[in-house]
Parts: sequence; structure tokens; C-alpha cells
Amino acid sequence: MADLAARGETPEVLFWVGCAGSFDDRYKRVTRDFVRILDHVGISYAVLGMEETCTGDPAKRAGNEFLFQMQAMTNIATLDGYGIKTIVTACPHCFNTIKNEYPALGGNYEVIHHSTFLQNLINEGKVKVQGGGAFKGKRITFHDSCYLGRANNIYEAPREVLAALDADLVEMKRSRANGLCCGAGGAQMWKEPEPGSKDINVERAEEAIGTGATIIASACPFCMTMMSDGVKSQNKEDSVQVFDIAELIAQAEGLNG
Repeated sequence: MADLAARGETPEVLFWVGCAGSFDDRYKRVTRDFVRILDHVGISYAVLGMEETCTGDPAKRAGNEFLFQMQAMTNIATLDGYGIKTIVTACPHCFNTIKNEYPALGGNYEVIHHSTFLQNLINEGKVKVQGGGAFKGKRITFHDSCYLGRANNIYEAPREVLAALDADLVEMKRSRANGLCCGAGGAQMWKEPEPGSKDINVERAEEAIGTGATIIASACPFCMTMMSDGVKSQNKEDSVQVFDIAELIAQAEGLNG
């Protein structure tokens, strides 16, 4: 972003990468595939690079409002300094925090989750996925992210993206507003699970595997980690794969070969 600003240029969108998209080896593959899609459709975008810091979501969910506001104000100063108007992110946690909680601190932006962004690209014909690509007829189930679904009422966008693949979409018994959390929300990602008879991600993975799907689709980096670990706990990683919707679209478009 700094390089563009130095040239007096303004991107159409700022891609907010997030911590998982920047540092988690598995989710960095999602970041690369989403960037390939942006390049493929010719959208002008930028990233903050080293200037992007945590949104403050984990601090706020863990009850540290002071730290959250410090982190949020730092980011707002950076975004406003570049005149950013539109932000796209693949992380529902970053999406929810910037969209819904930054305005109270003076940060007002159009914030788009990548599921909605991809849906729009498909609706506009910029991403065609002709014939469904490699996933035509494959049985896929979608796991709803809490911060995308219950917190922001986005249920259909990721499903419409998957529908473009002409796959055999199958719903888990608990889906949409009744979907079961993966166990990572509310800053739970960063601690051991509470004592109990079964980890939440194991129960959720059992539900997903029970659909007979060979692919579990997600639209959240933390859901992806929890569902992948749940699949491993059932020794099903050879027959059931977990993908982000951006990876599925990129692969169907032949962009990540």
C-alpha cells in the first residue's frame, strides 16, 4: 500500500490478510489462491504488509477492551492515512471487528467478506467456473463460521459460491443459524478446551463426515484449523479434505496449478 500511495495511486480494494493468512502455513495457501483470483479478474488491490496489525478481535473477546481499543485505533489511523474506503478479507473475525466495531472508534469502511466478494465476481461473470471444474458432482458440505453467520447473517454467499462448482452440496443437521461452532470463537482458539467429554471440533467433524462428504468447505481460517484437526482425530484425513471456498474456486478455474 505504501508503494501505491507513493505513486499517488489508490487501489479498488484493500486486501486485509489477517494473522492466519499471513503466518499460518496452511492458510497462507488460501491467501495465495485469493490473490490469484484477484489477479485473474484484474482487480486493483493492495495490502498493508508490515503495517497490518491484529484487529484486536482476540483481545476484545477475551475481555481486554483497553488493548482492543489501542489496536483498533492504530489500524484506523493507518487505514485513514491511506484513505482506504473498501476492505476485503477472508477472515470472518477481522470482517466482523472492522465492519461492526471500528465505527464506534471512528473507523468507517465498506468491509466485504471474501465469500460475498467471490459471489459477486461469479454473478458478474468475472469468475465463470465453466462446467463446475474438478469439483463437479463431488459431495461437499459447508461449515458455517459463527462470525460470518450468526454475527453477520451471511449464510447464502458461500453456498452460492459452492453452487457454481456444480457439486453435490449436502447440509449437516446443524447448519446456518443452528450451525455448531468449531470451538475456536471467542478467543478460544488460543487456549486449551474446557474440560468435558468431547472437544467441540471433534463433534463437528463427526457431523461433517457423517454427511458422506469428501470435502468440508469453510470460509474462516480458524474453522479450517479446527475442522482439519477434527478430521485427523477420526483418522479420515486420507478420505476427507478441508478447503476454503477460495481454494475451490481457484482450483476450479485452474489458477493454482
